[in-house]
Amino acid sequence: MRTVLVTGGSRGIGAACVRAFAQAGWRTAFLYRASQAEARALVAETGALALKADVGVSTEVNEAVQAVLNDFSHIDALVNNAGVSLTRQIQDTTDEEWRQVLNVNLTGAFYVTRAVLPSMISRKAGRIVNVSSIWGLVGGSMEVAYSAAKAGLIGFTKALAKEEGPSGIAVNALAPGATRTDMLSEYDDDAIAALEQETPLGRLCEPEDIARWALWLCGDGAAMLTGQVISPNGGMVIP
Repeated sequence: MRTVLVTGGSRGIGAACVRAFAQAGWRTAFLYRASQAEARALVAETGALALKADVGVSTEVNEAVQAVLNDFSHIDALVNNAGVSLTRQIQDTTDEEWRQVLNVNLTGAFYVTRAVLPSMISRKAGRIVNVSSIWGLVGGSMEVAYSAAKAGLIGFTKALAKEEGPSGIAVNALAPGATRTDMLSEYDDDAIAALEQETPLGRLCEPEDIARWALWLCGDGAAMLTGQVISPNGGMVIP
């Protein structure tokens, strides 16, 4: 049976990925940092394995990945989804805020990928999906730190795809447009409506939209796809 590890799996896009993979018959594990109640509810719903770990702390990541390998023996797919946003003008962004955004969104993906890769390389097979953002492609005003981290994740994806292709491992990225998750909590109803009006398809992305893409990228239909960035954004931006 195929197995998947999802980071940031207790809420939003991550939780939608956990549900999608579990419903498709994958053995599913996910990492979460603080949302314990949501993690427990998701475990009860899907039967997934939940592990508490901060992706920005390499020792916690290594322990969590080893726990998944102990239970599942191998990891076929990794979805690097854990992320935090920051809406702030650059001159008002503190050193700690900058470090935190890059640590979770970019360094965290590095830590988890580094921990998972040896088992994939030994089996000469694997899929890695990195959840970036449309702002990683085109940049977002008032979101310089977030845009920089997500752009870095795209570079990480393209370089890793070349490095690990000879080992049978495909690496791709998703760059979603505005998606109905907690990251939009700072937006009021008028701002949400404006985002919808700016989207040619007339609606924002739902977490399930992105989860379906993640599942597809880990399936047989995407066998020859690597180093690519797919941006489900309803036509808001054509990169």
